[in-house]
Amino acid sequence: MRQIHVIVSGRVQGVGFRFFAQQAAAEHRIVGFVKNQEDGSVVIKAQGEDNDTESFIDQIRKGPSTFAKVKNLEITEENVSDKFNKFEIKY
Repeated sequence: MRQIHVIVSGRVQGVGFRFFAQQAAAEHRIVGFVKNQEDGSVVIKAQGEDNDTESFIDQIRKGPSTFAKVKNLEITEENVSDKFNKFEIKY
């Protein structure tokens, strides 16, 4: 099990990014959450198996549509300290 903290920057708010992240998480068996930040970025905390988290990150890097523009991902490995049951959108 792997836990990562991801800060996604670029044009990632107001373009369906959180919903996209939730769908990608379901496809890759990822649990955790996604949340908009006040600075215009999006934060993701994700848990899953190594290969699932890598596939999830690859999909997040591409973004949901032509309206979104992912410029940077800051990925930090974390100790698995939280226990998530699902992947949710936080407000």
